[in-house]
Amino acid sequence: MTSRFIAALLAAAAAPLAAQAPAPPPPVAVDPAVAALRDDAAANDHYAWDITEGLTTEVGQRLAGTEAEARARAWSVAKLRAMGFTNVRVDGFPVTTPVRGAESAEILAPFPQKLVVNGLGGSGFTGPEGVTGEVIGFDSVDSLRLAPDEAVRGKIVFIDHRMAPTQDGSGYGQFGAPRRAGPTVASLKGALALVIRSIGTDRDRMPHVGVMEFQGGARPIPVGALSVPDAEQVERILKRGQPVTMRLRIQGQRVTGVSGNVIAELTGRDPALAPVLVACHLDSWDLGTGAIDDAAGCGIVAAAAKRIMDRGRPLRTIRIVWFGAEEIGLFGGVDYQKRYGTQPHHAIAESDFGADRIWRVNSKLGPARREEAKRLAAALAPLGILTGSFDAAEGSDIGAMIAAGVPAVGLSQDGTRYFDLHHTANDTLDKVDPVQLRQNVAAWTTLLAVLAGPVKRPLGKSRRRR
Repeated sequence: MTSRFIAALLAAAAAPLAAQAPAPPPPVAVDPAVAALRDDAAANDHYAWDITEGLTTEVGQRLAGTEAEARARAWSVAKLRAMGFTNVRVDGFPVTTPVRGAESAEILAPFPQKLVVNGLGGSGFTGPEGVTGEVIGFDSVDSLRLAPDEAVRGKIVFIDHRMAPTQDGSGYGQFGAPRRAGPTVASLKGALALVIRSIGTDRDRMPHVGVMEFQGGARPIPVGALSVPDAEQVERILKRGQPVTMRLRIQGQRVTGVSGNVIAELTGRDPALAPVLVACHLDSWDLGTGAIDDAAGCGIVAAAAKRIMDRGRPLRTIRIVWFGAEEIGLFGGVDYQKRYGTQPHHAIAESDFGADRIWRVNSKLGPARREEAKRLAAALAPLGILTGSFDAAEGSDIGAMIAAGVPAVGLSQDGTRYFDLHHTANDTLDKVDPVQLRQNVAAWTTLLAVLAGPVKRPLGKSRRRR
């Protein structure tokens, strides 16, 4: 056959398929004012770094319910007022916080050596001498569940896992089970104590901590997280087949104190309209300075609102919430929902997954607002942000409100290295990349520019110099 004849056959075969194919959707126009705000933030923002650096330097660790978190709230109120926000306030609420004491772990036999361990939030405590027992190892919580109680009773349980890094952080759900479920299972089976491989993806000798609780009537037992290299060392020792004896010391106390949500606003031109809420959490664990978790998130959302403020006033009020006591149990989110959950919100969103590039936008604004969601996605695309689901959104403190039907948006940050640092002493300012931080601010500025409505400068006012 000639090439011309073959081409004619292919064209004839493709014609019916082309006739059946749906027409592509019309392009979504991006408001030039929104694009200008986005591009200016990507190139010029300094507010987010200023907040992140100041909070981690001038306050440092911010464990919920402690004096350090109280200093963080005072610092935040002063900072937000100085930036020009109004209605700045603190909604306080009581919390009980686990405060760390002396901690240590060591193998006594067959190969004596010290290990690096930190107690988990909610752990039971040992006395000054610790507890000593034979170690029994499991590769998952499910393996522990299947073990006979008599094999576990009176022993120190070790749970391993193989969490790998992912862009969306999805491994945290599955591989977080040793921390979330392991303590209850081990306790109900009569274990003396529990140590887990840290819920992390790094190879640093720094444990990852986090909150846990005993459920179903389980009595508190000591629970510690080993650094990843130390957990792998325990795994190797157990594989030698000889009885392994460990001494574990987890001391501390539970302290009743006050936490609180720091709230500030940029009042819209029509205060009667439902606000757009942008959030982070102010508290951190007590090991690092909480730079990626979550000082950077606070810097990002406040910087985005400030970028809007510098251009004028949006149609809707922008409400900034720096939640308290997220790490020990989402108590700030619970308090906010109790106070304001029945009030209408145009949209809610939270930055709490580090400061690396945003790569995807999900939204759950409802079918009637699909065009608004599409406009947001189109405006974000030049930042390299993919359009995800129009029926999903996420956020730790705002999760219950999303589940209750409040419209929401989720800007997904790249989590590939997040669990190298999460809840460790390595969560410090030097891990924040200023270039990626600005991309975050540009994305959040875009979100506010679209959802809060057109920004206008009051008559007679000229643009402020920065």
